[in-house]
Amino acid sequence: MQFQLTTDYLEKVVQLIANKDRIALRQLLKDIHFADIAELLEELNSEEATYLIKSLESEITSEALMELDEDDREKILNRLSPIEIAKEIEEMDTDDAADVVSELDDHIQKKVIEKIEDEEHASDIVELLNYEEDTAGALMAKELVKVKETWTVASCVREMRRQAENVTRVHSIYVTDKDDKLKGRLSLKDLLTASTKTHISDVYISKVDYVSVDTKDEEVAKIMQKYDLEAIPVVDQKGVLVGRITIDDIVDFIKEEAEKDYQLAAGISQDVEADDNIYELTKARLPWLVLGLFGGLGSVYILQGFDEALSSYPILFFFTPLIAAMAGNVGVQSSAIIVQGLANDVVKGSMFHRLIKEVGLALINGSILGLLVILFGAFVGQDFIVSITIALSMLSVIIIASLIGTFVPIILDRKGIDPAIATGPFITTSNDIFGIFLFFYIAKLILGF
Repeated sequence: MQFQLTTDYLEKVVQLIANKDRIALRQLLKDIHFADIAELLEELNSEEATYLIKSLESEITSEALMELDEDDREKILNRLSPIEIAKEIEEMDTDDAADVVSELDDHIQKKVIEKIEDEEHASDIVELLNYEEDTAGALMAKELVKVKETWTVASCVREMRRQAENVTRVHSIYVTDKDDKLKGRLSLKDLLTASTKTHISDVYISKVDYVSVDTKDEEVAKIMQKYDLEAIPVVDQKGVLVGRITIDDIVDFIKEEAEKDYQLAAGISQDVEADDNIYELTKARLPWLVLGLFGGLGSVYILQGFDEALSSYPILFFFTPLIAAMAGNVGVQSSAIIVQGLANDVVKGSMFHRLIKEVGLALINGSILGLLVILFGAFVGQDFIVSITIALSMLSVIIIASLIGTFVPIILDRKGIDPAIATGPFITTSNDIFGIFLFFYIAKLILGF
């Protein structure tokens, strides 16, 4: 039966914590999955959550800590001593351990690493911390199963049993030479069907996808997605096998990137949570609101430049929000499609062909929408020349907005700037300004005011 955190259950846990009854607390939670423990921790205050962490086995609590939001985990870790944190770290895979240690203050990091009893584990964590952020080296785990090409199947199986004790999931078996350079991978089927005296060099598969420690995490995600890999080995500059990246790490990375892109598209300049303090939320939101303010002021300035048009044809004023809205909507649609394509690495081909395609699409959409405006004008008895003006203005605005929404993300991506920034207020504000200017400029040409 799936675990459900009810109010009664939570109150019972809180009461046991208040009574300092660790035995009853352990008994109550002994069969609970670590993900459910994490859910429970999120409902407790920092003091209660810390007591719960100290009451349970590190084998369970270390997994639960990794399920927590970074801010919640930080609050708990701040209440633990370096030796208590070290016990949790010792139960984690090296990639998770490095992530947790990197969140600690520098002086705490050093103390925690010194308290880790497993020297090899501590050394692996330090190694991972030294890799540049956003690279395969920082994303990988050191735990893996590898065998030498010179071994026989019998010795290979014995060694695999020993190594597998420290590996949570055995996705692949990697083959190396005497210098630990990656040579290929070993099929479990071939291993089971081969004679015990057969050498690994005779049965391993030389074709293996891999990345280097300097490969960007976005590129790693694309490779694993393209080839449907559950894990991918990581080598250093000399080709030595140094770690592996598993699919769960990539899923976490993709989730984080999606959240970041969604916030950028919404006009939030940095990663924030709903329960962050007012200062953090203001700092994240204000820059784009300022951009929107200046964009609005620019629109006002443009309108002032066409005050004669509003005097001669006041009806144009009522269509201004429509033009601005269409410009913003078309721009966001175009940019969203391109940003998604860039993320999936499907935006290819020449810029000229894409230009022709976008202009053609904008002409079709703009013509249909313009025709609807003309029909609406005829229905309400609007002056035909005014309807034509609005329709042609809308067509022009849609073409320009489509081009801006298409090529701004591409240019940003080529300049190394996250193109997701182009799907939010940046595109909306710029298209509003261009849209209003084009609307009144075309109206001036046609209506002659």
